[in-house]
Amino acid sequence: MTALEQTSYADARRMLLELAAWLRAKNESAADSLREAFEELLTLHRLKVPPLLRKTLLSTNPIESMFSLVRHSERNLKRTRGTAMLQRWLGTVLLYGESRFKRVKGYGEIAQVIAAIGAGHAEPHSVQTKKAA
Repeated sequence: MTALEQTSYADARRMLLELAAWLRAKNESAADSLREAFEELLTLHRLKVPPLLRKTLLSTNPIESMFSLVRHSERNLKRTRGTAMLQRWLGTVLLYGESRFKRVKGYGEIAQVIAAIGAGHAEPHSVQTKKAA
């Protein structure tokens, strides 16, 4: 089971620390990149996003699906007359695509997550900042 599939923040953090230690022996640059993105990777755990919704939000599939729809529709665009026309076209394509998108798995729990964020119930964490060289 991977770190991001863990249900608790502590377990996911521990597994990422183990991965960073292993990676440091193989490639220091990759380990540094992982450490730089450490807290961002654990944001959904910190916010206690339920596992099913977290799995969907960690995936790029919804975004790739939208991009695919835009690419498919783009071939019908023959002449453009400025930025405003392109923006209207993109808005129209996305509104059309909205009816074709599948519902986000775990969508029913979004209200709980928003409430938890608003109430400040996210686990406290220490963000490590790195000074630019």
